[in-house]
Amino acid sequence: MEHWRIIDSQSGPVNYYSLLRDGPRTFLRGTYQPPNKKAVLGFEVPDASRSRLHRLDWSWRAIQFPDGGDECVKAKGDSSAVVYVTWRRFLRWYSLKYVWSTTRKPGTVCDRRRNTFVAQDTVVLESGGPVGVWKHESVDLAREFRAHFGEGDEHADIPPLMGLGVMTDGDQTKSVSTGDYSDFVLSP
Repeated sequence: MEHWRIIDSQSGPVNYYSLLRDGPRTFLRGTYQPPNKKAVLGFEVPDASRSRLHRLDWSWRAIQFPDGGDECVKAKGDSSAVVYVTWRRFLRWYSLKYVWSTTRKPGTVCDRRRNTFVAQDTVVLESGGPVGVWKHESVDLAREFRAHFGEGDEHADIPPLMGLGVMTDGDQTKSVSTGDYSDFVLSP
């Protein structure tokens, strides 16, 4: 987690992430406190690996949900835990925003954005409690990219994987939000 850094273009001035240990596990904790602006922590995939990495595994847990957070409602789009996966083809950025939602059902896809420079979908992987319990996620990035951005073509070309991001926020609901992240592994 030492190569993660604040993404200035997406973040306010306060870095509210800390690296903690619990027994053998090292993890990142995001603790959003109002009235801060959101902060996104990111990891850039090295150039030599961008085209060959197609699987992502990680563990995360919700500690405190934002009051009334709902990733599918514009003015309430806060989450205790978010993992971004980002690709780029020429000038267009593609992002999948995986969330641990306060209330939405797992499998929900919403907040679809499409324009000349950006394509992004929000995907609910986990929802509600119990809090404080680690959950492992494993995502086939090639399959996910094709399902969301490949227009139904199971052989669609996948652009280079540019990076990952994490975000814990409560800026829209003006409420405390806390989530933990660990065990990130990118593999072919």
